[in-house]
Amino acid sequence: MAIVEFKEVSRVYRNGDHEQRALDRVNLQLEEGKFIVILGPSGAGKSTLLNLLGGLDNPTEGTIMVKGRDISTLSANELADYRAASVGFVFQSYNLIPTLTVIENVALVKEIAPKPLSSHDMLKAVGLADHIHQFPSELSGGEQQRVSIARALAKNPDILLCDEPTGALDSETGVVVLKLLLSMAREMGKTIIIVTHNQNIAKMADVVIRVKNGKIQSCEEQANPMSVDEVDW
Repeated sequence: MAIVEFKEVSRVYRNGDHEQRALDRVNLQLEEGKFIVILGPSGAGKSTLLNLLGGLDNPTEGTIMVKGRDISTLSANELADYRAASVGFVFQSYNLIPTLTVIENVALVKEIAPKPLSSHDMLKAVGLADHIHQFPSELSGGEQQRVSIARALAKNPDILLCDEPTGALDSETGVVVLKLLLSMAREMGKTIIIVTHNQNIAKMADVVIRVKNGKIQSCEEQANPMSVDEVDW
């Protein structure tokens, strides 16, 4: 069943007489419960695609259907409700609140998410059970990224959008995080969408999407995706 459908979606940014077509008439269907990787060079439109799907930006043209609902027509308040209930975000910037402890940063989702998971359980899952009372400034960059991932998972979203989620992590920690993301798709039926330059992550994907110059170059299903342990990191 398609959880996401882009129909003739374009996003054009204008600055005076200059026009940049970040996405150009994109058509795309994504199935529920899949581990999806989006590949492409810098400036290809990958992050724009994520921002549109996450309700952080609006298309210039076309429609974006999520679970049968056209999110491209939603008001600002409706988009806020959509993001709170349906979408989790893991971006390259950690966006942690420096005056809150680790557990407090993750527990923030309880104020907006209708079906949150345990903050303690998610921090344990990313290997930070011993750091819950520390502040972000006391953590390494990789540890801060794991807090942001735990927070996104604790929201219990239908769709998790990840922009280079393991970019700040060492390979061992990255493997832990990827196993967790895969289990969210395989065991909990979440739709995980990852933008990355890492070809190894693509080897584990159910679907690999390649983007170039604002267009979808290919969208391929992989019949036998590799497990995390099978990949040569």
